[in-house]
Amino acid sequence: MMWTIGDTYVALVGAMSAAACALLGNYLVLRKMSLMGDAISHAVLPGIVMAFLMTGSRGIGAIVVGAVIVGILTALFTQAITRFGKVEEGAAMGVVFTILFAIGLILIRQQADHVDLDPQCVLFGNIENIHVIAASGDIPQPAINLAVVLLLDALFVTLLYKQLKISALDPALATSIGINADVMHYALMVMVALTAVASFEAVGSILVIAMLIVPAVTAHLLTDRLPVMIALSVVLAGVAAFLARAYNVVAPELLGPGLQADTSAIMAVIAGGFLLLTIVFAPERGLISRGIHRIRLIVRILQEDILGRLYRQAEAGTAASAAPLAKGDLRIAGGSIFQRWALFRLRSRQFVRPVKSESGRSVVVLTDKGLARAARLVRSHRLWESYLAQHSDLPLDHLHMPAERVEHFISPEMGERIQEGLSEADLDPHGREIPPRPGDARRP
Repeated sequence: MMWTIGDTYVALVGAMSAAACALLGNYLVLRKMSLMGDAISHAVLPGIVMAFLMTGSRGIGAIVVGAVIVGILTALFTQAITRFGKVEEGAAMGVVFTILFAIGLILIRQQADHVDLDPQCVLFGNIENIHVIAASGDIPQPAINLAVVLLLDALFVTLLYKQLKISALDPALATSIGINADVMHYALMVMVALTAVASFEAVGSILVIAMLIVPAVTAHLLTDRLPVMIALSVVLAGVAAFLARAYNVVAPELLGPGLQADTSAIMAVIAGGFLLLTIVFAPERGLISRGIHRIRLIVRILQEDILGRLYRQAEAGTAASAAPLAKGDLRIAGGSIFQRWALFRLRSRQFVRPVKSESGRSVVVLTDKGLARAARLVRSHRLWESYLAQHSDLPLDHLHMPAERVEHFISPEMGERIQEGLSEADLDPHGREIPPRPGDARRP
């Protein structure tokens, strides 16, 4: 099967719908109101039906007015239920949009002889019909409608970028500097309703829900910068549309007609696939990246625990054997594999070196480099114990565990600030010497 002008129109309509939804979806995600997009995309259905019944026309003007009115009512009803009914906002959204969507479906069913609206079309759209219209040489009306809506959404986001950003991230700050956060909220709801209506005929409410949220969430996992997030979400949405149409063009010929599916449904699946890949492989927030970071943190803490233990044993005049460094021996959980790796890292970085004890056992001792590093760690531990002893009501036997957790994250500068807050900084609460500043450390 060859790619035709009809396929181009289908992909273009899908991309415009997805991009328009993604533009607004970024602000829903930032506001933690992802469910509101779902609510509005469902709840505008009775507005569409009633507008058709009152005007007898499927013209975009009347339908948009009806949908926008119901979209605003959805936001108002949700806030009213949340405020006066003391109901959690997500639950309030669920109540409002399910009731309104059910009313819309009932109206369609009851007026089936008079309403030229198909519930199946409302849910899944009729994007394949665009291929037929385009093949006849005409420009599909949904393409024109969505081009206008995409332009309006782009202007809305561009002209009100600062206001939308501040009101989304910090409504209280927006109000304090003269930006009406409520107006921005309802303006966003109006644009979401408008976009949902324009997308219904082409891709249906299911894709509207997916594209309002999924590209924005995917982009948010990749960046914390709002301009980059907006651009990424739009690109991801557009790519999903073209890949979905390409699948429907190629798959039936290569894999058989049974694998062909509705383009809007495949768009949602591909967008979900992008999100899944991002969750796994994102550079900073992906599962793999976080797993690697966690392993590195475990190994680093284990290395420092070993250094601290060797320092304390050297203070006591004993040597440390490598053999006891097994699972469960150290206070930090990590398993024997991590502990052996930590010991290997210490040896490779020349913080410790192996020697033979008088009994012939293999033991490790601190090198000068390791001694300096261990002294800094023990200094942080004992400074924090001293600070807790002087500034909290914790008993002495409760000071060690908090200090053992915090010692790994106290920088030299923070250690100096802690020391400034101590009336006595030579001995810790247990009477042990606090190692001096780096550079003045002496072998214990």
